[in-house]
Amino acid sequence: MQRADINEQADAIRPCNADDVPAILRIINAAAEVYRGVIPADRWHEPYMPTEELLSEIAAGVAFAGYVPDGELVGVMGIQHVKNVRLIRHAYVLPHWQGLGVGSKLIASLRSGDEPPVLIGTWRAANWAIGFYQRHGFALVPDEAIAPLLKTYWSIPERQIETSVVLTLPALSVRSAVKLIAESSE
Repeated sequence: MQRADINEQADAIRPCNADDVPAILRIINAAAEVYRGVIPADRWHEPYMPTEELLSEIAAGVAFAGYVPDGELVGVMGIQHVKNVRLIRHAYVLPHWQGLGVGSKLIASLRSGDEPPVLIGTWRAANWAIGFYQRHGFALVPDEAIAPLLKTYWSIPERQIETSVVLTLPALSVRSAVKLIAESSE
């Protein structure tokens, strides 16, 4: 499919279901290869996402949407409601489909006008991912707010917290992040 053709695929995004799990794993693990040698070696594992981890994420409320041109799932992005925010989780596109607008279509489909803040956690070294989210209006939170946000809304190890960033929409200052976290326990 050519770049121009992707814009004609308005109906190509759909919710994923249990039958899509093998394809979701294939997409995540193929696309995550870009992290090999970039993220800390102690955070890389093979496969990057095992089946049990994906099923655990789905059981915890991550709902995936997929981009499906011509019947083939080529990109996925999850959304998870956690406390008073929504998290974008596990956003991946097959390597040969990257740069064609698949991720942009998926992120647009998961956002709505009247929603709680949307947060994204990613690896600090993943400049391409950070740039993608910034092009879609997300802003990096100040360094002082990263660990508190990650500890409040994600269940990840301390080592991952040390090597991650958080982007938000709308942008959060340290003060507004502290307020958001305080409101999460109300």
